[in-house]
Amino acid sequence: MVLPHTDARPRPGHADRDHLVTRLARSARHRPRPVTEVEAWLDARARANPFEVTEVPFAELTGWSFTPHSGDLVHDSGRFFSVEGLHVRTDGGPVDEWWQPIIHQPDRAILGILAREIDGVLHFLLQAKMEPGNVNGVQFSPTVQSTPSNYLRTHRGARSRYVEYFLEPGRGRVLVDVLQSEQGSWFRGKRNRNIVVEVTGDIEEHQDFVWLTLGQIHDLLHRPNLVNMDARTVLSCLPGHAVAADAADPGIAAAVARSALAGDDAAWQPLLQVRNWLTANKAGRTLVAHQVPLRTVRDWHRGDADIRHRSGRFFRIVGRAVRASNREVAQWRQPLLAPCGTGLVAFVVRRLDGVLHVLAHADLRPGYRDIVELGPTVQCTPGNFTGAYRPAYLDLVCSDQVQVHYDVLQSEEGGRFHHAVTRHLVVEVGPEFPVTTPPDYTWVTLRQLTAMTAFSYQVNIEARSLLLCLRALA
Repeated sequence: MVLPHTDARPRPGHADRDHLVTRLARSARHRPRPVTEVEAWLDARARANPFEVTEVPFAELTGWSFTPHSGDLVHDSGRFFSVEGLHVRTDGGPVDEWWQPIIHQPDRAILGILAREIDGVLHFLLQAKMEPGNVNGVQFSPTVQSTPSNYLRTHRGARSRYVEYFLEPGRGRVLVDVLQSEQGSWFRGKRNRNIVVEVTGDIEEHQDFVWLTLGQIHDLLHRPNLVNMDARTVLSCLPGHAVAADAADPGIAAAVARSALAGDDAAWQPLLQVRNWLTANKAGRTLVAHQVPLRTVRDWHRGDADIRHRSGRFFRIVGRAVRASNREVAQWRQPLLAPCGTGLVAFVVRRLDGVLHVLAHADLRPGYRDIVELGPTVQCTPGNFTGAYRPAYLDLVCSDQVQVHYDVLQSEEGGRFHHAVTRHLVVEVGPEFPVTTPPDYTWVTLRQLTAMTAFSYQVNIEARSLLLCLRALA
């Protein structure tokens, strides 16, 4: 009798992943240049590539117009994006029905980062990219940040540099490739392809691009508005990586490292149960969002230069004229969504049986494709809440009852949003904080949170951004 061959070695896929995790950890430890030099490089590229962004009324928004029937704000080409109306009904939250403008962009953009080993350490190619809505003009961005309207040259401009590495199979080894959502309050059904491709050969260098290690990128995350939203979401989808920490070290860096490596046996609940919790919230909540003509949206007023809510809260739709010296097109005009206040996203973390856990929320938004995604403990614009209602845990994360580990302003995407800035917070509570949670909250380890980013429409963009900031603590 011939016995079947057995092999105790891990399957190739597992071995490859473990090897990648080791390489990512090495990259996170390596800092060939101090953060001040990297920031100086970005400042030099901003000075070398002047740009100008000016306010214009809708009548001067060349290439854009309000359609006669619906009043939707659309581009003459029928591409790029449009500003439409949305009517929402839901069974949860302080308001069960509302109307609002929303951005509709059916194109699936590529958010791609090239990776390469340099001197035995994995580096990532980031771009000094100007966006019209950035608070500081130029930020570190993915290698490619481009919609099909851009890389197919609907604007008749230059092709996006390096886009072929993400469109043509076989150009390199794919490390990450997943469709992810964007802001569910401002986009309807928006999704982007988050992709990291590792190359081994030489690629053409360009002065507006720089190779950085994860350690350098993590250092940049401790400074405001330097690493843009698109770079943060792509890098958050990389497999979890951390240096093994001393079990006796009580510091937050060691706690983050242990949580990133913790298996299900050390977690408050297994990953399958976390997924079951999220699926139950998706299935158990009701939200119906209907597209409606923009001109029929209640409580919103269209003036010559903006569309705004009658209360002055939430956001405005504005027009901007742009001149840029290093973009595919030298000048253009477009609408942008301008928030009326600074946002806040926060993770409350707590040590359960010695392992750091994040308090996650089943976040419901009208623009999500699947109603609910896993979000931060708190996600809101505090200035929008002027009445008696306050989002859960908002007052806690802003109080002196917590230990603040991370508190940095980070920008949202500047290609669609004007000066959208969100305060990113990571705060720790002590053992007196209840372990039991409301049904729409649960505890997860960093390893579990990272595992869920490998799937589409599971972890929202705010939580992914905070996840990367959490890793930067380690």
